[in-house]
Amino acid sequence: MNTPNKLTLLRVLLVPVFMIFMLYEWVPYSRLVGAVIFMLASLTDWLDGYLARKNHQVTNFGKIMDPLADKMLTTAALLCLTAEGTASPWISAIILTREFIVSGVRIAAAAEGNVIAASMWGKLKTVWQLISLIVALVFGAGVFVDVCLWLAALLTVVSGVDYVAKNAKYLSMK
Repeated sequence: MNTPNKLTLLRVLLVPVFMIFMLYEWVPYSRLVGAVIFMLASLTDWLDGYLARKNHQVTNFGKIMDPLADKMLTTAALLCLTAEGTASPWISAIILTREFIVSGVRIAAAAEGNVIAASMWGKLKTVWQLISLIVALVFGAGVFVDVCLWLAALLTVVSGVDYVAKNAKYLSMK
């Protein structure tokens, strides 16, 4: 297993660790520790992609697991922020609905032997989601956080529509 794939798996393993710190205040500053873990996990997303491209180690495993690891991390943060009242359930529903739809398209493409790499809109969506979630984790509820999260939801919808439009051939009912 190459280093980029190991970093992707590390991100997956950090998800429950992040959630433990966010949901249980068993150590001082547990929320801050959770936010730092989330930031470190988010950095692995950039680093694994950079290393995979730089070292020509792009794999089908990475193309499939990297977006899933992102979804797991994002979902965990949304659940924690929604549970505490920082994120609107509508934002979580919008973001999670897009992720389920895109995953369905990816599965349909994989059934035909195709792997769909993330588009520029998808990458922009992921970066903004991670930034807005970090802002929410660090600052908690507030108008600025709401604006960041709603912008993330908007980019999520745009990237989802773009993704489905570009890959509609995999959704054929034939």
